[in-house]
Amino acid sequence: MTPLAALADPAAGSESPPGPAEFAAMEQELRRFVRERLRPAEPRLAAEDGVPPEILAEMRALGLFATSLPRRHGGLGLSMEQQVRLHMELTQASCVYRSRLSTTIGLGAQPILHHGTEAQQARWLPPMAAGAVTAAFGLTEPEAGSDAGAVRTVALRNGERYVLNGIKRYITNAPEADVFIVMARTDPATPGPAGISAFIVERGTPGLVVGTVDVKMGQAGSHTAEVYLNDCAVPAANLIGGREGRGFKTAMQGINHARLHVAATCVGQATRLTADALRHALERRQFDQPIAEFQSVQNLLADCRTETYAARAMVLETARRWDAAGAAGDVITDIACSKLFASEMVSRVADRCVQIHGGAGYMADYDVERLFRDVRLFRIFEGTSQIQQLLIARRMIAEAQET
Repeated sequence: MTPLAALADPAAGSESPPGPAEFAAMEQELRRFVRERLRPAEPRLAAEDGVPPEILAEMRALGLFATSLPRRHGGLGLSMEQQVRLHMELTQASCVYRSRLSTTIGLGAQPILHHGTEAQQARWLPPMAAGAVTAAFGLTEPEAGSDAGAVRTVALRNGERYVLNGIKRYITNAPEADVFIVMARTDPATPGPAGISAFIVERGTPGLVVGTVDVKMGQAGSHTAEVYLNDCAVPAANLIGGREGRGFKTAMQGINHARLHVAATCVGQATRLTADALRHALERRQFDQPIAEFQSVQNLLADCRTETYAARAMVLETARRWDAAGAAGDVITDIACSKLFASEMVSRVADRCVQIHGGAGYMADYDVERLFRDVRLFRIFEGTSQIQQLLIARRMIAEAQET
């Protein structure tokens, strides 16, 4: 296994993305890693309730935690297009692997990268890029999910500290996290997003308690849990950016990044599902011929291929527009469109692939049964499909009213 960073050799200090030849070598190395290491270890994810330690070590060594950060912070310096292309390769293995690193490279790192102080960036981004630190993101609460502005967790200033109290729910990687990016209301008198600030809370801080691991429909081996903040005091220096009231903007920096990566994940999973279904259709025989010869099965396969291609094209075009704009700001609507279409698409693909497998598709002996359950989450987290529809329509209306 060759570390991805070793496949790019730009001029010292350069922040330019890897060139086409260098990036092609990265894709090829990741494709080999997925084929030779990640796919064969998939049965262990549920059996061992997590990514096996030696596999996780190899993910770190390969550089998968460095894919979203610039070189100055220990990252690979990839463009957004390159990030999503690698993600599409990675997620042709179980999305549990992706889950183990996704909150660190997205929801954890991006708020600090774009809004953190220099000291916060220096402290946290290099170890995140190395995979030495796992981050979790604390926004969702029992009464605040789709309505992110309804956050009730409070953070009250007390001298040189803020004291946090509240509950966070469905927090990915909470049991493993070394650090939590927590949204809390610093101005209880101000409703909505304006009164929310973002904090860095280290594991082991008195008053921070991680609950029991949730039992979920799918993605066994990927952990979520509630996080309790009971008079949890953090230094004022842990306020991201050093300014109150910017937490919602800080959160959205990570969320928009994560939504586009989720869309890429859906493409990767749909690619895997379709390939597995095609192989099964060529091997499974009925009426003295492979079932791939039947037009009804061909129709299902064609629809899977077509929708996967459409989603891939959407994600890549949105990533290119992100790169051209230099940020997510001008492509927020397209990010929502990509996440909406891709997450709905992969659920349809998974359903067709179960159908192609027939009775075998309902059996846990076949990967398609597990993948079917795993991909259902993508229509819910990082903003439900209905929230994406709302965001898209509201921005359409606002743009029409401006003209």
